[in-house]
Amino acid sequence: MRRDKTNYYLDIAETILERGTCLRRNYGAVIVKNDEIISTGFTGAPRGRKNCCDLKKCMREELKIPSGQRYELCRSVHAEQNAIISASRKDLIDSDLYLVGREVKSNDYVKNASPCELCKRFIINAGIKRVIIRDDKDNYRIVNVNEYVTNDDTVGELV
Repeated sequence: MRRDKTNYYLDIAETILERGTCLRRNYGAVIVKNDEIISTGFTGAPRGRKNCCDLKKCMREELKIPSGQRYELCRSVHAEQNAIISASRKDLIDSDLYLVGREVKSNDYVKNASPCELCKRFIINAGIKRVIIRDDKDNYRIVNVNEYVTNDDTVGELV
């Protein structure tokens, strides 16, 4: 049976994540517009810097920082960011970003995967229309980027 187009692009993102260099989680991203791949990205250190997998250490892991916190201590550029910076904004407007994440230790799909708050800002400003996130081999969620604008998690009282 022929694979549906959404899972086809998610399968490509899943292959791309295999290039990831994070010791915790690796993500792959594919940006598609008008049924054409615009760009791809995976989790990894900036060009020219050593990757965590080569250093065999993760600063956030060593400091026992929970997932989703203190990204400024991370060596990696996120898959979404790498895909966005590899494309022209005019090509990104009204595109779709396909995202797949896997845990390094278990190789399981990341549960409730979602772009971090910084990546959401990149996605909004890039003009991307939808983010399609894989939950398992055949199931996914579609998020309209407008939800990132209207449900702004960064607004609130400072503690």
